[in-house]
Amino acid sequence: MQSYLDPRSGRTWPLDTPRWCGDGQAPLLLTQRPGLSRAEIETGTRSIWRYAAALPWAPKARISMGEGCTPLVERALPGGTALLKCEWFMPTGSFKDRGASVMLSLLKDQGVEAVLEDSSGNGGAAVSAYAAAGGIAATIFVPASTSPAKTVQSRAAGATIELIPGSRQDCADAALAKSAELFYASHNWQPFFLEGTKTLAYELWEDLGFKAPDNVIVPCGAGSNVLGCWLGFSELLRAGQITKLPRIFAAQPANCGPIGRAALGLPEQAAQPTIAEGTAIAQPIRLPECLAAMRESGGGAVLLEEAEIAAASLSLARTGIYVEPTCAQAAAAYSRLIAAGTIAERETTVVVLTGTGLKATPRYAEFLGVSI
Repeated sequence: MQSYLDPRSGRTWPLDTPRWCGDGQAPLLLTQRPGLSRAEIETGTRSIWRYAAALPWAPKARISMGEGCTPLVERALPGGTALLKCEWFMPTGSFKDRGASVMLSLLKDQGVEAVLEDSSGNGGAAVSAYAAAGGIAATIFVPASTSPAKTVQSRAAGATIELIPGSRQDCADAALAKSAELFYASHNWQPFFLEGTKTLAYELWEDLGFKAPDNVIVPCGAGSNVLGCWLGFSELLRAGQITKLPRIFAAQPANCGPIGRAALGLPEQAAQPTIAEGTAIAQPIRLPECLAAMRESGGGAVLLEEAEIAAASLSLARTGIYVEPTCAQAAAAYSRLIAAGTIAERETTVVVLTGTGLKATPRYAEFLGVSI
C-alpha cells in the first residue's frame, strides 16, 4: 500500500491523514509506485491527468485547467541541437502547475479546505490559481520587500497575501510557524507536489515515441524537476517501459547554487543575488535526494555565471523562445556540457524551459537598456 516515506529514516505513515513533513520536519516522498504502461494512458484526456494511473490514488474531483501536454521544440543552440520542452505553456505560465494540480486535488480529497504557501513567484501563482479553481482558500506568505507586481497574479486569484518582514528565509520560517494552524501546502515540502512534477517524465517518454531521452537538463532551485524526472523515469524503468534512466543535469546560478556545488564537490558559498531568481534557493531541503537522483542517473550539475544566463536568455528570445532567465540557464548549461564533451550532439537531449519571459519583463528591459 502507498504511504508517506521519510527517505532518510525509512519510516512511513498512512496516506489517509494529510501531512507535509515527517518527524522533526523531515521532508517526505511517497513509497515507490510501479509505473504505468502505454495501455494505461488516458488518451482522451488532454492534460497531465492522462497519466492518472501513475498517481497515488484517483481523487473524487480533479482540479485541472489543461496543464501539461506542452510543446517539444527542436532548436539549434550553441554547440548543437536540442529539444526544448516549453513548460511555460501552462495556465499560470510555469511548470509549477503540474505540481499544484495534483497536490491540491489530492489534498482536497483528504478534506483540506485551506492552505498556506510561501512564495513570491511561480509557486505562489500556481497554488493560488489551482486553489481558486478547486474552491480552496489560499494564504501566501511573501517577503515584505517583494515588488507588488510579483503578487498581482496571486491576488487576482483571490489569495490572501501576507507580507513577512525580513529575508526569504525569514518568510519560510514564518510559514513553518504558521503551519501549526493552517495546512502547509508548500511546493518545496509537500510530497504530492512531486507526484505532479513527475508527469514531466511520462510526457517526455510519450513525446519521444515511448522512449527515454539520453539527457534531461533542468533549471534547479529546490529541485522539484530534478526529483520529478527521477521519480517518473524510475517508475517507467520499473514498469519495463524504458531500458535505462536518462542522465539528469541540474543547471544552477554560480551565485546561488548549493545543489550544484555539492554535486561538483565544491565547498559551500554564501548566496549572492542572481538574475536566475527563481532558482535562488540558498537552503534546499531535499539536497541529499537531488544528489542521489543525479548520481543514480549518471548526470550532474552545471554552475552558470550571470553573463552566461543573460546571454542565453537573449539568444533564445532571438529564436522566438521568450522565457525567464531562471530557465534560460538550462540552455546555457547545454552548451557547457557539449563543449566539455559530457554530452554529445548526436544524443537526444531535452532542455526544460520552465517559465514565461512575460514574468521577467523588467529584467529583459535591463538587458536591452529600455526604460519601463
